[in-house]
Amino acid sequence: MDKLRQEKIKMWQEKLTILEKELEEIMVKKGEAAKEGDLRENAAYQMAAEDADTWRARIADVKKIISDLEEGKGVVQQA
Repeated sequence: MDKLRQEKIKMWQEKLTILEKELEEIMVKKGEAAKEGDLRENAAYQMAAEDADTWRARIADVKKIISDLEEGKGVVQQA
């Protein structure tokens, strides 16, 4: 594996770590919001749930990029 590809993989792995940490924080907020009562009318809970879905999608995208780079496909995108 060439040095440039290794650097790209490292960069995306760091991005993945950040996204996963942010998702953990979102899940804490979601849990706190869930304690506030009726979830159907709880805007904070709904927003946290939507944010969690968005972060999960971003994490999946970054994992795909890392996988592609590791396989030598060289797909380089910004998440």
